[in-house]
Amino acid sequence: MLTLLRDKRVLRRDLLASLVVFLVALPLCVGVAVASGVPAELGLVTGIVGGLVVGFLPGSSLQVSGPAAGLTVLVYEAVKEFGVGALGAIVLVSGLLQLTLGALRFGRWFRAISVAVVQGMLAGIGLVLVLGQVYAMADTAPPSGGPGKIAGLPGLAGGIVSDGTTLTAFLIGAGTVAVLVLWSRLPARVRVVPGPLAAVALATGVAVLLDLPVAKVEVHGLLESIKPPGLDDFGQLAGVAAIGTVLAFTLIASAESLFSAAAIDRMHDGPRTDYNKELMAQGVGNTVCGALGALPMTAVIVRSAANVQAGARTSLSRILHGLWLLLFAALLPAAIGVIPLAALAGVLVHAGCKLVPVRDLVPLWREHRGEAVILAITAVAVLVTNLFEGVVLGLLLAVVKTAWEISHLHVDVRELTGGRLVVSVTGNATFLRLPRIMEQLEELPKDRPIELDLSGLRHLDHACRISLENWALRHNDAETEPVRLLPPKAASVPEPRGTGTDRTAAP
Repeated sequence: MLTLLRDKRVLRRDLLASLVVFLVALPLCVGVAVASGVPAELGLVTGIVGGLVVGFLPGSSLQVSGPAAGLTVLVYEAVKEFGVGALGAIVLVSGLLQLTLGALRFGRWFRAISVAVVQGMLAGIGLVLVLGQVYAMADTAPPSGGPGKIAGLPGLAGGIVSDGTTLTAFLIGAGTVAVLVLWSRLPARVRVVPGPLAAVALATGVAVLLDLPVAKVEVHGLLESIKPPGLDDFGQLAGVAAIGTVLAFTLIASAESLFSAAAIDRMHDGPRTDYNKELMAQGVGNTVCGALGALPMTAVIVRSAANVQAGARTSLSRILHGLWLLLFAALLPAAIGVIPLAALAGVLVHAGCKLVPVRDLVPLWREHRGEAVILAITAVAVLVTNLFEGVVLGLLLAVVKTAWEISHLHVDVRELTGGRLVVSVTGNATFLRLPRIMEQLEELPKDRPIELDLSGLRHLDHACRISLENWALRHNDAETEPVRLLPPKAASVPEPRGTGTDRTAAP
């Protein structure tokens, strides 16, 4: 009897949680699709697959998948360059790559990506998303590129002030943002309705009741919007740009999903995520989405957090949320057509702002300035160039920073009786520290016996070894005793030619 009651209680919790997640996911699915430049129904298709396909698969039991605001910029650029048909091919191949990476147990390695790079990537995406959707809030087409969007802001402001229709749309979007910001401060009984749904519903109600002249979401129908990619679409993937887009989809979607899983694991006491299985589940989902010509999916932290906070206990809640999305898309498609585009843009502006870790920047600068610099440079690079190049730059900076930090080196000079100098070098001698080493060695006198002791080094790379050997050969004057090298204890090499029998060569 206790087991039966417990099962009923769990079922009730999961059912209620699924409704909450559905209400959160609905406006986000539509908004992400519209912002990505594809029919609104394709966002719902991805949400449905995230529930009814990925929901059944192992990995993370409480994480919810669907179209993510973090991929909006990349999807928009892909659609703009290759077309909607090729998007399905890109997503399908990305899903197959995720499946392969999961099968090869690469899931855990995504956790090794620098947090500063990930935060910088998300901040850059957030900035691009906000800049683009600010124009959409005013029913105005945005300029291309991050710098173009920034440069066009004064003109946008002038248009809003001078054009009544543009001002009306912008006020609808701004009101949506205001509702989202204030929603968390309202009483708990009011916040039973998710903020995004409430904001979009209020904006839609105002637009309909006042018959405002604002652009609405175009409705194509669920089945009409599904267009599997053809052979010509797959043929476009042979180019370098398309391959780069596939890799960007794969890496960013995988990293975002697994970082979301780590965050969700900290929010509940249930089973922990199996990262390799979760990566494969995302791969299956994206393969199906690609075959249907839909948007790519990731695990979405907003929906997943709503699922946990609503009391979900099993994967049933995320499965049912997919079912509710399917029923809505099939039975009430006309309801989408009355939603103002400005309201959806407002939802995405709010989501983009939340991607920028403003509150974390000051503490991060105080404690880890190098990480803060990497975050900022990555974000700016994503904004100025594109997502892939910005992330690659961030990863390179993170690697260089790590290499610099572990290349601790200390040079100590001691003078012995008779004027002999003993120069002890300890730590890790890498090419990054080579300028500092050579500067200090070149300052040593050339008319004194010198012994260069490298026995305290833990690491000596090839560039440093060659430079130290050449310095030892040429530093002292011809009439002075040659520089003597004591190699690291771990290894030695044959002595340099022409240095005399009393000299030991550096490794």
